[in-house]
Amino acid sequence: MPDRQVHEIDHDAPTASLVYTFGGTPPVTSISPGTILTTSTMDCFAGLIRTPDDVPSQVCDPRYLNPQTGPFFVEGAEPGDTVAVHFITIEPREPWGVSSTVPFFGALTASRDTALLHSPLPEMTWIYELDTAERIVHYQARESGLHLPLPMDPMHGTIGVAPPLGEVRSSLTPGSWGGNMDTPEMRVGATCYLGVNVEGALLSLGDGHARQGEGETCGVAVECAMDSVLVVDLIKNSPTPWPRLESDDYLMTTGSAKPLEDAFRIAHTEMVHWVSDLLGLATMDAYQLVSQIALSPVANVCDTVYTMVCKIPKRLLGDVAAYTDVHAAMAAVRNSYLPR
Repeated sequence: MPDRQVHEIDHDAPTASLVYTFGGTPPVTSISPGTILTTSTMDCFAGLIRTPDDVPSQVCDPRYLNPQTGPFFVEGAEPGDTVAVHFITIEPREPWGVSSTVPFFGALTASRDTALLHSPLPEMTWIYELDTAERIVHYQARESGLHLPLPMDPMHGTIGVAPPLGEVRSSLTPGSWGGNMDTPEMRVGATCYLGVNVEGALLSLGDGHARQGEGETCGVAVECAMDSVLVVDLIKNSPTPWPRLESDDYLMTTGSAKPLEDAFRIAHTEMVHWVSDLLGLATMDAYQLVSQIALSPVANVCDTVYTMVCKIPKRLLGDVAAYTDVHAAMAAVRNSYLPR
């Protein structure tokens, strides 16, 4: 059985003491490849929004949004390698989650980059009851009595490594290092592949969501603190230019940019190259194949730049194994870890 390591965080720590960047922060601890890491993450508001009367503009300091757990120094990781992270469990830490609207933030309002003359939409907060036993997220309308039970689908909105070129990037921003991609594909059973840019990679994660619609339209999912267990491994001498994901059924690539079509282009270009490598195809043949079999889930259309996913069913590619079948090995670790 792989080594196990527990990293506790202080969920009552002052918000100013937390980590809000990828890069620029010394590691909290080191982990060896193959380790099962048990840790937790705070919600994007650092637990400050707890009632429908709490709104972000009054309760939160905008400098201290989206705290991250980490960074973790992955032993042996060097530029040109890839860190693989497989999610064994992602469980809400509290019996509640929160969503809100934030002035001039979200896909259906003016923003800093999309300047319009209208006033901000109403700033409102919704509290969701989370039933982990029944795997239900309870939606309750604010302005009527409507209640709807929604399927729980826990995920991490942020995971990433230190960016290239010595940059320090906000945890609100996605990019080639990962970061705030906000894709619902980052769920239990998924393996995330992140290209290493600095020694030790400096891996961080956070931004737990009890569930999220594709696109994260209003900009805020059902945000909650998470208890998570993950396997962290290292693939030597195998660069990954943009974050990739693999599940039992799909290969996925991501792209983050504005406008949205450029995020789409990055994700699909990365998939064309990946399929070309896996199948030994010429670029144009891989381009044709991807064009006919790809799905294109929208991850977010609300962050500083947007994220698209390109997703291909593995069964259509025949007997291929990405990264020497690391995902299958990590999934086996998950299966042996979970109670029978």
